[in-house]
Amino acid sequence: MDNNPEKNSLRKLLLERRDTTSFDMMKIASEQIYKKLRRNKIFLDAKKIGAYYPIGSEVLTQDIMQEVLSSGKELFLPKVIREGMEFRKITDFSCLEKGNFDIMEPKDDCPVDNNLDLLLVPTVGISQDGVRLGYGHGFYDKFLSENKIQTISLVYEKQVIKKIPKSDHDILMNWILTEERFENVSQIR
Repeated sequence: MDNNPEKNSLRKLLLERRDTTSFDMMKIASEQIYKKLRRNKIFLDAKKIGAYYPIGSEVLTQDIMQEVLSSGKELFLPKVIREGMEFRKITDFSCLEKGNFDIMEPKDDCPVDNNLDLLLVPTVGISQDGVRLGYGHGFYDKFLSENKIQTISLVYEKQVIKKIPKSDHDILMNWILTEERFENVSQIR
């Protein structure tokens, strides 16, 4: 768990900001994000894609996941295992069950494969240079420190801020995708 007080207050502020988004606006923004993603070369070229099942006011990913499944690509979702996380292949939504933190996760019999081409990362907030603020558990940072994968942070435009304090363990995102932009931030640094 992240013990940085500045990050914790920023996380609280950004979650409150995101949680005030109406469901209709979430659907509209998520659809715009989906349309931008499905036309991008990095997504089109990827064969093995990691995603997440959304909770609360996160960017809705069901259409993205359905696109991956229907296009013949392989889809992987995270499963929390003790202090870590691994990705497991799913072939449809019936492969999911409620897991840790009441998040839909792949069932135990889904095959593990952490060698992904692309990972769509849930995000509470992100700085313009790719410092991601998650929920503070460190699962994605730990996973990405052990697995070198192209990352796209899925976030609403109002969650992109000027600066987020970077901790030593933070893994920078490669791309920021909002309803208004699809930016390669690894070129900015």
